Amino acid sequence: MAVFADSSALVKLYADERDHQLIRDLDCLVVATMVRVEVPGAIWRKMRTGELAAADAAVLVGAFEADYHGSPEHRPRFGAVAATADVLDTAARLVGVHDLHPADALQLASAKAAAQAVPDCRTLASFSTDLRSAAAAEGFTLVPTRAEPRTVRKRPARWPRSWPRLWPLNRVLDAERGN
Repeated sequence: MAVFADSSALVKLYADERDHQLIRDLDCLVVATMVRVEVPGAIWRKMRTGELAAADAAVLVGAFEADYHGSPEHRPRFGAVAATADVLDTAARLVGVHDLHPADALQLASAKAAAQAVPDCRTLASFSTDLRSAAAAEGFTLVPTRAEPRTVRKRPARWPRSWPRLWPLNRVLDAERGN
C-alpha cells in the first residue's frame, strides 16, 4: 500500500522524534516535490536551535538527498508528485475550502493527485493538525491514526519587516484612490 507522507512525517525518517518508528515502518512513500526544500529546511532548523550538531545535520540532509534522488545503485526511495498546474489549481481551491496554510494545501493537493494516479494511495502520514483534519475531510485514512497536537509557530501580530519597503507603493495606491 502506498502512503502519501508530508514533510512533518518525512523528517521522522531522519530525526529521532516522537512516533518516528510509525513512519520508518512504512514501505511505499509518495511525496510532494516541495519536500525537497522543506525536509532539509527542517533538519537545518534543528541544527540552528541546538537539537542537532552541524555534522549530524549534514549527514541527515545527505541521507534525505540520497533517498530523494536515488543513486546509480539505488532507485529513489519516494515517488514524487510534481507541482503541476492541476496540482496548483487544486491547492488554490483547498486553501479556501479547508482554511489551510498554502504549504499544507499544496501537500493535500499532491496527495489527491497521487490517489488519482495510484488508487490504493488513500493514506496520508502527517503530524500537522490542520492538514490531517483537511485530509480526513477529503476521505484519506491517517497515519498515525491519532496524533498529539504539536506546537505551531504562530506568525507575529505585527507587520512583517518588509512592510516599510512598501510605503512608496502604498503612497502611490493612496494617491490613485484619492486618499
